[in-house]
Amino acid sequence: MVAGGLAVTFAVLLLTWANPLPVGEPGFWIIVRSRATAVGTIALVATCQALATVLFHTATRNRILTPSILGFDALYTLMQTALVFVFGMAATQVEGVGKIIVQSLAMIAFASVLYGWLFSGTRQNLHVLLLVGVVLGVGFGSVSTFLQRMLTPSEFDLLSARLFGSIGRGNPDVLPWAGLIVAVIGVLAWRQRRTLDVLALGRDTATNLGLRYRRQVVVLLVVVATLVSISTTMVGPMTFFGFLVATMTYQFVHVDDHGRTLPMAVLVAVATLLGASFVLQHIFYAAGLVMIIIEFVGGLAFLIVILKKGLR
Repeated sequence: MVAGGLAVTFAVLLLTWANPLPVGEPGFWIIVRSRATAVGTIALVATCQALATVLFHTATRNRILTPSILGFDALYTLMQTALVFVFGMAATQVEGVGKIIVQSLAMIAFASVLYGWLFSGTRQNLHVLLLVGVVLGVGFGSVSTFLQRMLTPSEFDLLSARLFGSIGRGNPDVLPWAGLIVAVIGVLAWRQRRTLDVLALGRDTATNLGLRYRRQVVVLLVVVATLVSISTTMVGPMTFFGFLVATMTYQFVHVDDHGRTLPMAVLVAVATLLGASFVLQHIFYAAGLVMIIIEFVGGLAFLIVILKKGLR
């Protein structure tokens, strides 16, 4: 309840704070509508990151890992780099709904093919999946670096702006469709919460209880890929935000119950990202540092968790 109240409070503050017009005038609502896209994008991205990370932890049975370890961020960087490398400065004109759909479908197709291949036959091993994801991420990063070295300074500046995570990059034309997809995934995840509880028990226990473990894990990983692709194409790569939110959620919810973990993770994520955006934009006047600070805090939390688990 506290997380939900904070999320609503920060959303209202972002919509109405520092509005130069009084509430009764029509211009007041015009300004509110112009800010609604940013607030909606923040809520959508936070929901994607929260659901993707918690579901990924369920599939891997490891709360240290993040979906970015499978190379999605590196794939996004490679796609953006290739786009600028091929089209140059004209890449700024390659925008809109079509571009976002193509990027998302490419990332989902990559995940589906990879997971389907790794979980077929005798290769049903999550550790192999993670290792392949790390290797592919490094490979994508190497190719991206090679292409970036061949860009002109102006093209490299354009690429850097694309790769830097920014809440202001939200597209009002894409937001309703992306929100619909995320809402459907959220409802389906909620309806399958008992199945997720069983899946979190591990392969042997889940199989003995009648669950088709391999099929469920592959579907779950494809759902994670869909959520990450939506988040990444909307605002850019976010490596540690999902981990930060999931870690805080596990501290609030001390039982492995997806009926409580999933909604709590979403509320914590939305409240955290909306709160950080409001504080940095209106208190410290540093709106451009939202993603940097969030990722820094998330990375710090990641290191702390790693060190604690290593000392036990």
